[in-house]
Amino acid sequence: MALRGETAQRGSKRWLGLSVLMLPVLLVTVDNTVLGFALPKIAEALHPSATQQLWMIDAYSLVLAGLLVSMGSLGDRIGHRKLLLAGSLGFAIVSVLTAYSDTAMQLIAGRACMGVFGAMLMPSTLALIRSVFEDREERRLAVAIWATTLTVGSALGPLVGGVLLEFFSWGSIFLLAVPVLVPLLVLGPLLLPESEPDSSGPLDPISILQSMAALGAVVYGIKHSSSNGIDWMALSAFAAGTVAGWMFVRRQLRLPVPLMDLSLLRNGTFSGSVLINLMSLAFLVGFVFFTTQFLQIVLQMSPLSASLALVPGQVMAIVVGMAVVPVAQRVQVHVLVPILMVFTGAAFLLVASMGSSLTVLVVAFALLNIGVGAIATVSNDVILSAAPPAKAGAASAISETAYEVGVVLGTTVLGGLVTAYYRGALQLPGFLNDVQMMLASETLSGAHHVAADLSGDQGRELMAQAARAFEGGIGLVSWVTFGLALMAILIARRTLRIPTPKFSEG
Repeated sequence: MALRGETAQRGSKRWLGLSVLMLPVLLVTVDNTVLGFALPKIAEALHPSATQQLWMIDAYSLVLAGLLVSMGSLGDRIGHRKLLLAGSLGFAIVSVLTAYSDTAMQLIAGRACMGVFGAMLMPSTLALIRSVFEDREERRLAVAIWATTLTVGSALGPLVGGVLLEFFSWGSIFLLAVPVLVPLLVLGPLLLPESEPDSSGPLDPISILQSMAALGAVVYGIKHSSSNGIDWMALSAFAAGTVAGWMFVRRQLRLPVPLMDLSLLRNGTFSGSVLINLMSLAFLVGFVFFTTQFLQIVLQMSPLSASLALVPGQVMAIVVGMAVVPVAQRVQVHVLVPILMVFTGAAFLLVASMGSSLTVLVVAFALLNIGVGAIATVSNDVILSAAPPAKAGAASAISETAYEVGVVLGTTVLGGLVTAYYRGALQLPGFLNDVQMMLASETLSGAHHVAADLSGDQGRELMAQAARAFEGGIGLVSWVTFGLALMAILIARRTLRIPTPKFSEG
């Protein structure tokens, strides 16, 4: 009886530890989408340009993605619990400072610093799950919960943002980090074991700089081309990113202890799952980027009302993310993932063909979350299973990097396309002065700001033109994303046929 009670106590401690580990996962993923919901209020307070608005969102994800592999390797060397707690403390402090930004550049800098500390959190969570759950069946459920939390966090961003913005200022979305991370800082040392430090050698700073330069240059090129077209600046950025990426790959292949183990990418199942995960997250973030602005500015819904309209989709992400676990045990991955991607494609086909009314957007968001929520669980299962147990840490770092790259591409590519179409299609009324024309042509929120200062009829005319241009951008992006979803179906059918064990042993 004593042994049974001791075993039950250890079991309850493991699951309590998992609940604590999910706090930073939830926070980091919520932060990826919550800012998009706050952009209209931030635009009113700080008056950012269109480029600054995109950087407010992408500075966090870009820095986080560039440092994930480095921080994963650092955790292997100093211990993942130590890195997790240090990152949590830093994230909370920087979040408070960012909440009181006075300028757009201060907010962008704060978001970049949050990305540094956020990169300390994500690799440590999955690595500690492997340390806490030695039993394969328990680990299966724990990994499913972890993957579902990733999707749920992205889906909850609009809801959390809507509730906070209904009652508080825009800075409250950053202050949220404090009550979320304090329980981790208090309970983490008691519930989480420290991982064994790896004495494989120090981090390679050149590899870190090369990886960040490659990603940063490519994303800048995408941003610049979406605003200014393909010019010499965009081509230079793409060229610099390609060269930095080539140098990074070449160095990793030569180092005895590389920062990123590129041999994992030779496994078609692994690399295919990573790519599918990246694409599905980009679809979700891009959808949230334009939907939140459309609901609040065009349909004039309050932040709370707009967030509540998206609740059905968020519920679907939670339910489907967990329900797909037993299904994945019976249906082959190369069959299951394309079926799930059909739901994602159907969401954008619905918007492209039926327009962007409230009903259409709500139904589309639910369909999108059925696909993305289940794909997150299945793809992370495959990623961990396809990698040898000794390389599980590197596999999780690559997976999380792809997740963040997907977030960046969702806003830069899909969000950038909406913005580019808006600027090209907007027909400005003749009664605007030069300053008003410049502001209105930058972004939808800029047009809303100008319309608020005009007389009733003039303001309504400007907003009607702005809404028409923005809806056209949504339609274009929906058709493009539908095509990408079809491409993802073909990729999944081709790359996920290699049989893999359901979950890695050991």
